Amino acid sequence: MRFGMCGAFLPGNMDNFTPEIAERVKSLGFSGVFTRFSQNDPFDTSPAQCHRLRDLLADQGLHLYQVTGYWQPLMSPDESLRREAVRTLQAAVRIAHQLGARGIDTGPGSMSPDGPWMPHGDNWNPEVKDQLIKSLRECAQTAEDHGIYISLEGHQVVVLDNAETTREVLDAVDSHWVRSDLDPANWITLKTVFDTGTAIDEIFDTLGNHIVSGHAKDISINPSHIIHMPTNAPGTGQLDFATYIRRLEALDPTYPLIVEGASAEQLPATSQFLHQTAADLGIAVLDKP
Repeated sequence: MRFGMCGAFLPGNMDNFTPEIAERVKSLGFSGVFTRFSQNDPFDTSPAQCHRLRDLLADQGLHLYQVTGYWQPLMSPDESLRREAVRTLQAAVRIAHQLGARGIDTGPGSMSPDGPWMPHGDNWNPEVKDQLIKSLRECAQTAEDHGIYISLEGHQVVVLDNAETTREVLDAVDSHWVRSDLDPANWITLKTVFDTGTAIDEIFDTLGNHIVSGHAKDISINPSHIIHMPTNAPGTGQLDFATYIRRLEALDPTYPLIVEGASAEQLPATSQFLHQTAADLGIAVLDKP
């Protein structure tokens, strides 16, 4: 098991990543990062910029587990938008390679004009899923050529609304380099929030070796007759992390589990919680700083 982090104090521009930031990551017990460099256009960012950060992280002994896929609409029925989304994802893969990253994290996009993780009534149309498969197939060779995982994240508000749909898409794409970036909190529902361990087991049973990495955030349910299930820092909600860590470790002990949903102030407790959970399970944490 490897533990990484994202967000919090990590910069939005790769040029602002410093050795001091790397030291702070290590001091928290994380061996790598997932960076969302939203300020670095994948078509304009230079190899020199990427190589500076690649070398900095290597010197500090940190992994770059994931970088952003820029959240393009891979499922758009508008062919011009879809083709541009493919170009963006392919460019993101090339940037990830220049950075020395393991993979990129991307969602499918949404039909909503309000953002890639917003619900819309057309997100589950059959055409949307077909377009997503088409886009991923067109990107798979670029991922293979550069040795970069396209790590696909789902959520119940978009076309990848559960593990079954995600497996169907990944089976259709049929590429070792296009896999599932699992975040079980995104698929927890009212019917499963009180027994998340069983839900997590079912997700792993469905996706199996399609999974190549994991995100770690927790989920709760508000005590109200209006359904609201906020996400929060690992260890502060109802997600069964013991089951999650055990199942991810069983797939491959080298896979990263990357913290999401934790503020800089929460990260010390989050790291302690994850390391203690792994220790209780008898699981070794690799590359621990």
